[in-house]
Amino acid sequence: MILIDGSEGEGGGQILRNAAALSLITGSPFSISNIRGKRPKPGLMRQHLTALEAACAISGSTCDGLSVGSSGITFHPGRVVGGEYRFAVGTAGSTALVLQTVLFPLVLADTPSRLILEGGTHAIQAPPFDFIERVFLPLVNRMGPQVSARLVRHGFYPRGGGRIEIDITPAPLRPLDCLDRGELLAVSGQAVFSGLVPEIARRMMSQAQKDLPDWPETAFALRQLPEDQGPGVALMLEARHTHGTEMVSAFGQMGVSAEKLGKTAAARMNGYLSSTAFAGPYLADQLILPFALAGKGRFTTVKLSQHTLSAIDIVQRFTGKAIAVTQGDDGGYLVEIQ
Repeated sequence: MILIDGSEGEGGGQILRNAAALSLITGSPFSISNIRGKRPKPGLMRQHLTALEAACAISGSTCDGLSVGSSGITFHPGRVVGGEYRFAVGTAGSTALVLQTVLFPLVLADTPSRLILEGGTHAIQAPPFDFIERVFLPLVNRMGPQVSARLVRHGFYPRGGGRIEIDITPAPLRPLDCLDRGELLAVSGQAVFSGLVPEIARRMMSQAQKDLPDWPETAFALRQLPEDQGPGVALMLEARHTHGTEMVSAFGQMGVSAEKLGKTAAARMNGYLSSTAFAGPYLADQLILPFALAGKGRFTTVKLSQHTLSAIDIVQRFTGKAIAVTQGDDGGYLVEIQ
């Protein structure tokens, strides 16, 4: 039994998701206390509960302590079986984070799978669907499996109601070296909104345009969604390189000006473009798990976040893999699964 203190490291839900995924893959049971111990509202939230229920559903696993607000669970893994599954968060909780829990167990299953996930698709503190589709999954597909994703309906905070569909053709994971992102091929910025006046999205995008002066005006676009998919607004800035893509995003929040959101997103994109690293900080923490499951691999990243360090810690507990991190002269980091 692997014992985990959920308040260590980044102290959030990522520890729980990675532990559940690794438990299913390795067959090692685990117990976690102080779940999300560093968050303002600790314990299981609806999206974390759905992620664990999904892990149990695809495998016949058992999990003690499954309830909203629970601070501790004990998970006994079963055998993962591919198939058709539908999971609904019931709130604007992130569908992408539920996907993170079950994706690699199903990628390594014996038969294909189809997932329908309902909940939030564009909300704070989680990658938007577009990031999963255009930044993360292309790398997973380069490793051998084939995973496709479709956005059927947007889901913004606090209403949710979004829907994504995922098809998974399993295969063993091959190692990758992601050291050089290559030539910059294209940039784009898109603000999507629903149930709000267009001016809010336009102000958010205009601020990003000002702070990205080298980006052509034609790279930016507004997209209005049907009223019943809102209210909500999201800005996504994308830089596509020869060997990979980076995306940063901002989501409408009560009490935060559209200009501030646009400025923050542009600053993050400028930070990435001023470096030579392959992965931004949000992609980096998602690469630890598949690279470790592939047996080895390397990537460079702009920044070593607490999420990445926590992912390294959990992966090492379940797999025993040696993961080395070294800082380069340019301030970036090289992460090597050995």
